[in-house]
Amino acid sequence: MHTQHPAALKDAVGRFGIFSPELRSEVPALQGELRDAAAELDELGFGAIWLGGSSSVHHAAHLAGATDRIVLATGILNIWYEAADTVAEQRAELEQAHPGRFLLGLGASHAQLAKDYQRPYSTMVEYLDALDSAATPVPVQSRILAALGPRMLRLARDRAIGAHPYLVTPEYIEQARHVLGDAPLLAPEVTVVLDSEPTRARETARSFLDYYLQLPNYAANLKRLGFTDDDLTGGGSDSLVDALVLWGTDDSISARLAEFHTAGADHLAVQLIAEERTEAPPRAQWRRLADLTVQSKAQPGV
Repeated sequence: MHTQHPAALKDAVGRFGIFSPELRSEVPALQGELRDAAAELDELGFGAIWLGGSSSVHHAAHLAGATDRIVLATGILNIWYEAADTVAEQRAELEQAHPGRFLLGLGASHAQLAKDYQRPYSTMVEYLDALDSAATPVPVQSRILAALGPRMLRLARDRAIGAHPYLVTPEYIEQARHVLGDAPLLAPEVTVVLDSEPTRARETARSFLDYYLQLPNYAANLKRLGFTDDDLTGGGSDSLVDALVLWGTDDSISARLAEFHTAGADHLAVQLIAEERTEAPPRAQWRRLADLTVQSKAQPGV
């Protein structure tokens, strides 16, 4: 079994990972396929699997035994739903069984989704304090924050390995890198639609974006980037959709991925959105993406 020290997680995740709500499914009939899919992502050379949605340590533990090298990360564990001491204990057990393979992604979620949501920044600080003082503490270099705004980015810089922002643009990445400095890991989620037909690709993108654009945290961040209320309605204007979702030919998607790296991202957690979404992982598209990510490494400036 390949082993690495937790401090090496920034290098271990590599330049590309897969962000997948599908791989955290608890549908009994899918469990064998999820483990097979995770093993294939490992073999394809991706550096990390980001378990999307409100994912937990046990979702990562389920896939750890089926994989050898790939880092398993929560994208994200919701701090309102799971006690810090329990998370620290579960993380320690996973670390003992599979050293250097788990990255604890933490997020404060949204007021619309979390019961008793209040003071998200202060609550995150308290949660990190609790992880530090747990019987089995979670090292700073083994946790990452779903940061968007400047305050949370600074917290990610000071109290975690770095930041895992969601629904962002290369322009945002440039700004976030300035806040974080050079050393922290900047690992954004990046959404991809493998479709070069504009109307259909944007329709697929809007079916994904519409839900998120109604959440104030994301809307506020997009407005900081210069988008307006008009851009945020109806699943997003063409300019907003094209900024947030990478679609087009294989070459154009590769070039767009390269823009995120050039802007300052260390690692891209790529989420594939299919025209027809199912609970099963989109394995054929992940194979195609593996080819794309190899191509993108050859783009200028990468």
